[in-house]
Amino acid sequence: MNTSKNRLYRHQDLIVKIFLIAACTAVIVYFFPKSDRFKYDYAQGEPWEYETLYAPFSFAILKDKEVLEEEKQQAIEQTPRHFYSKPVNTNELLDRFDESVKSAISDSLYKATSRRYQRVTRSFLQDLYKVGYLEDLQDLKDIHPIVLKRDNELTQLTYGDLILPGELQKNLSAVYASFSNDLQGILTRRLLVLVQPNVFYDKELTDLNIQSEVEKILPTRGLIAQNARIIAQGEIVEGDKLQILNTLNNTYESQTWSDSQYNWKLLGYLVLIGMALTMLMLFIHKYRYEVYNSNKKLLFIYFNLCLFVVLTASVVKIDADFVYIVPVCMLPLIIKAFFDARLGLFSHVIIIFILSFVVPSSGEYLFLQMMAGIVTILSGKEIYKRANLFITVGQIVTVYFISYFAFYAVYQGGVIGWEWSRIIYFVLCGLAMLFVWPLIYVFEKIFNLVSDVSLLELSDTNSKLLKELSNKAPGTFHHSLNVANIAETAANEIGANSMLVRVGALYHDVGKMANPTYFTENQGNGINPHDDLDPEESAQIIIDHIINGVEIAKKSNLPDRIIDFIRTHHGDSLVYYFYKKAKEENPDVDESLFRYPGPRPYSLETAILMIADSVEAASKSLKAPSSVAIDKLVESIINSQMAAGQFLNADITFKQIESIKTVIKKKLASMYHLRIEYPE
Repeated sequence: MNTSKNRLYRHQDLIVKIFLIAACTAVIVYFFPKSDRFKYDYAQGEPWEYETLYAPFSFAILKDKEVLEEEKQQAIEQTPRHFYSKPVNTNELLDRFDESVKSAISDSLYKATSRRYQRVTRSFLQDLYKVGYLEDLQDLKDIHPIVLKRDNELTQLTYGDLILPGELQKNLSAVYASFSNDLQGILTRRLLVLVQPNVFYDKELTDLNIQSEVEKILPTRGLIAQNARIIAQGEIVEGDKLQILNTLNNTYESQTWSDSQYNWKLLGYLVLIGMALTMLMLFIHKYRYEVYNSNKKLLFIYFNLCLFVVLTASVVKIDADFVYIVPVCMLPLIIKAFFDARLGLFSHVIIIFILSFVVPSSGEYLFLQMMAGIVTILSGKEIYKRANLFITVGQIVTVYFISYFAFYAVYQGGVIGWEWSRIIYFVLCGLAMLFVWPLIYVFEKIFNLVSDVSLLELSDTNSKLLKELSNKAPGTFHHSLNVANIAETAANEIGANSMLVRVGALYHDVGKMANPTYFTENQGNGINPHDDLDPEESAQIIIDHIINGVEIAKKSNLPDRIIDFIRTHHGDSLVYYFYKKAKEENPDVDESLFRYPGPRPYSLETAILMIADSVEAASKSLKAPSSVAIDKLVESIINSQMAAGQFLNADITFKQIESIKTVIKKKLASMYHLRIEYPE
């Protein structure tokens, strides 16, 4: 049991990394589209630039939207409109009509005409309600068939078979034509006010019938057999070919899988994405081991990968045309700001390969994003400079534009008629890239990392900690400034992160504030406190400036990346002066008492600081600083550090060390106002 626990403990770091890859793979695959994506991009009226396309399976051809709309409209017009009839009490209506007329004419005229107009009116109303009087027209047309329900019997009519309000007035004029003009007008007006419709529109039943007829319309026409040729390369996408392609595209998008098929599809995605993320982890293990050893940094990198994949996949689900608005090139810019360009480019390659499963026209997308990512990496290193970011964004948009121009020329054989909306998407993508500054700030706070933007703030010598250093240990502060200048120049020469080296140099000796007078650069009055101490005690005070520096840096909330310079700038070297002094007194003295705790430098930048710090401090001991003396000093110190194996863990080459030697010699010569002595 204990053996298994020990084995688990020994491999817990590997288990964490495997879990990180598995979790990121699950998140990415979860946001992948659930249906297949049609891998061809086409447009009406343009030639088919791909290979001849054959039907991958049998499918019915979907009707065009216009055809479906026309059939729907035709079904609506041909569906009968339903009406129903209600009986009207003509006797009651006649009584009201008679009273109304009587009140409007004289008694003599009423006695002379009442029997005759009552007889005529009764006959008219009987005929009117026998045919049917419709008052609510419902915007019907003659082409609409009509079904009238009367006494539980259905009668099919035409629109013209019913009496409508316009016809009613004409018919009344004809009925009362034998009467005088005055009486004719009175009779007509009075009856028009009182007459009631007996035919009514049955909207609910009509709508149900229309809906039933519309649902009978088939959305498809014809069948394409499996392996049948759909379109050949170079043919124009139009007519039936366009409709068949649209059908196939929609079929892919709406395709439903059986449980077994979906599980195999899911397994395939998991394997592919897992492989891609594992390759990134292996790259980091091989070439960025310090990043591999930090789970926090790995989490940051994989979090950003997931973030941009999820963002792009979500945009594609909304509308695939907007895919170029997503600022995918922000990823290498962020990774580059926190780590280096090489890791940024590899991360970009991985995410582009993953996104090729999601986006349409994956070949074009791969090329455009790959070129844009390379431009992002090759752009200026100093992202903290505003001009550099704007230049990078401009270069990315230009690459998008040129690449799209070339693809369009290849596919269309010309440049007329291209989509200007795509250019707008490129510009919007560039504008979105400008949000990298606030995003970097947020990541710094969440993951406790440091970027070049924060390094610029930390390099300010008016910061609280550096001001305290200049007040308590002015000699150390001046020494740190000289080391920063030397280290920055050396870093620029060999392509290291010069801003990181400079900031690390400014803070590397803050631990000397605890006992400033025990360090020679702060001893201005000729008094040396070490004269009253044993070599072991003196050595311990010197060594303690590393531990004190780490504590001060942590209290001041300096990033771990800067604290690394404090830990490593002496490596595990000896405090040689006091060790030699102690050895003279006791040849068997314990060497470990005079050795710095380490660790040794494990990056290019920390190695540069070790060299610059040692050389600058030693140069103060030169009584006559000539070019020859400086050359010998630089060669001696760096060679001794190499012999002690101080650079074995650092990613630094012999060629880079020789370049650093040359730069430091020139820098020291300029600091001591010497001319380089060139050989005759």
